[in-house]
Amino acid sequence: MSTEQVSLPFRPTVGLANRFSSHPLSPLTASEITNAVQLIQRRYPRNTSLQYKAVTLQEPKKAVLVPYLEAEHNGGRRPSIERRAFICYYIRNTDKFHEAVVNLTQQRVESNVRLGQGVHGPADAEEILLAEKIALEDEGVQDEIAKLKLPEGTAVISDPWIYGSDGVNDEERMYQCFLYMRDPKDPSNLDSNHYAFPLTISPVVDIVKAKVIRIDLLPTGSDHSTKEPQPFQIPPPNEYSPEHQKLRTDLKPLNVIQPEGASFKVTEVGETGRILEWQKWFFRIGFNQREGMVLYDVRYDSRNVFYRMALSDMVIPYADPRHPFHKKAAFDLGDAGAGVMANNLKLGCDCLGSIHYLSAVLNTEKGEPWPMDNVVCIHEQDAGIGWKHTNYRTGTAAVVRSRELVVQSIITVANYEYVMAFRFNQAGEIKYEVRATGIVSTQPTDVEVPWGTIVHPGVLAVHHQHIFSLRIDPAIDGHNNRLIYDEARPMPRSDFNPHGVGYSVVQTLIEKSGGFDIDVDHNRTFKIQNITVRNPINGKPVSYKIQAPPFQKMVADADSFHHKRAEFADHNIYVTKYRDGELYAGGKYTNQSRGGDGVRAWANRRENVLDTDLVVYVQFGLQHVTRVENFPVMPCEIIEVAFKPVNFFDKNPALDVPPSSQKINQSTLLSPEHNHQPSVEAKVGEKGEVCCSSKL
Repeated sequence: MSTEQVSLPFRPTVGLANRFSSHPLSPLTASEITNAVQLIQRRYPRNTSLQYKAVTLQEPKKAVLVPYLEAEHNGGRRPSIERRAFICYYIRNTDKFHEAVVNLTQQRVESNVRLGQGVHGPADAEEILLAEKIALEDEGVQDEIAKLKLPEGTAVISDPWIYGSDGVNDEERMYQCFLYMRDPKDPSNLDSNHYAFPLTISPVVDIVKAKVIRIDLLPTGSDHSTKEPQPFQIPPPNEYSPEHQKLRTDLKPLNVIQPEGASFKVTEVGETGRILEWQKWFFRIGFNQREGMVLYDVRYDSRNVFYRMALSDMVIPYADPRHPFHKKAAFDLGDAGAGVMANNLKLGCDCLGSIHYLSAVLNTEKGEPWPMDNVVCIHEQDAGIGWKHTNYRTGTAAVVRSRELVVQSIITVANYEYVMAFRFNQAGEIKYEVRATGIVSTQPTDVEVPWGTIVHPGVLAVHHQHIFSLRIDPAIDGHNNRLIYDEARPMPRSDFNPHGVGYSVVQTLIEKSGGFDIDVDHNRTFKIQNITVRNPINGKPVSYKIQAPPFQKMVADADSFHHKRAEFADHNIYVTKYRDGELYAGGKYTNQSRGGDGVRAWANRRENVLDTDLVVYVQFGLQHVTRVENFPVMPCEIIEVAFKPVNFFDKNPALDVPPSSQKINQSTLLSPEHNHQPSVEAKVGEKGEVCCSSKL
């Protein structure tokens, strides 16, 4: 990435520094956002309009923050840490894209850099609406729409997509707009499913010049050919909203009731800081424009487990090889942001039980504070049986139900929804779950093709992948960790193993940064270890293992722009040596990116990752071969990654969870009750004799 340093005079703002006394990890407050924007704005003439893409916390350097957190937990003297804001912005109506760091404590701009050509910031709500408006008001686009002979009063909808990259005249900041229409027989229904009515017209908008620069016609056959718009044959609607369904009437209520309230505790730290404590777990919750939820300083029973956990990146590459679909590869976090796309969650719908909501403050494109209500919900849920054993000889059962703490956020990315949740349990385990739902991206078709499925008359849902990268900054009983993997390997036949049934677990140590893969056939399991802390029972290093589901890696070939841009999508695991500021697996700016500044590039430095401060990126995903049942709205596809203790405790850490009982659970019996089975036992007598007796 080429850069140009902007040198500007310093104009201090007096008397504001003492306002900022937040915890170093607390998100920026509304006043801090306003102040940071003012300090940047004062660097320009008064009539200069800036377009702010992100105004967010610049996290302190880890070398400074770790001693602070340890002192905080141990009651020691905490070092002073200055508050900083990271800002990226455009000079409005230009391609001049900048990033800056503002020291809020000292009230000065520490850096302000104009980024090089071809580096583009994320979309924002105002810009997307502007792209829609430009596309639909363009005379050429209107002429093409007129050829469709749509009924009077039909509403045409524009979905602007990040333009993507293919190396062909794609340097400018553009949007590829896909057009749809709402049901012309129900024009007043603003929630009509327009994805059931895709059109063949696709305007390209230069957002800097604010004009349509090209109108693409979409191929609808089995090859690359296109045709002029023809009078549109209107298919029937296909609605998802409840008022358009004949709803089931045999579903009885299932209520989640906690008569004594929830078992977790949320502590507010200043205006935006949050500490969450539950069942020996302790962590801080942050929220920002790009990642959405971020967990910091994760501890169990006062022991360090993870320093930072957040979804780092995601990509959704599509399978259609034809122009312009070949560029469809959505990097939803980098292209827009999980924070800005977060839903306002609803009580009794998105979360059940005793709910605690967290709100956030982000920024508008004008740099003003943007309050976002209820972007995170926190609740407990029953997770089935946690552990159980029945002594079949006596019929005595010891059973404990597992309870989970769920920290959840939901984002809407135009047609898609993602339900993202951290789930903690009482056995020292953490799971990260993604549920993909919403509406599949559709396009017009005249024929069935092998890269998609017809889900409605004339409507094609193209196959695509969902690939996620979860960034884990471990601190397993300290910050100097290592990554290893275990494999179950068969023993060779020998005098010792004459029947060929023996197998053992073989460990491989990873010494250099790189990308690695799961091997299901050998149960390859990756573990993060601290070699300096040993289990008191067996003397093995304390560890946490990573359980990630196997998935098909990026299908696009290694020379494709999809592969080059999605640097995380070719391995299950990446490990790198920690460096401040390296947070995003696909690179800092993914909009029309070229690759080369993400996790693959970092891993290729081949740095030492043995017994040092390392970072692990866990990739997981699904191959979405579309089906009719995905339309008009898709049932949730669920994928999850788990982190489980290995030799971290001296026994099952959930042994102290109170047993389940009917008195507490108050379940209702609907079937006959059965007695326990009979058994036989042997007893040793006074003289050593053994006799058997039957128990019925």
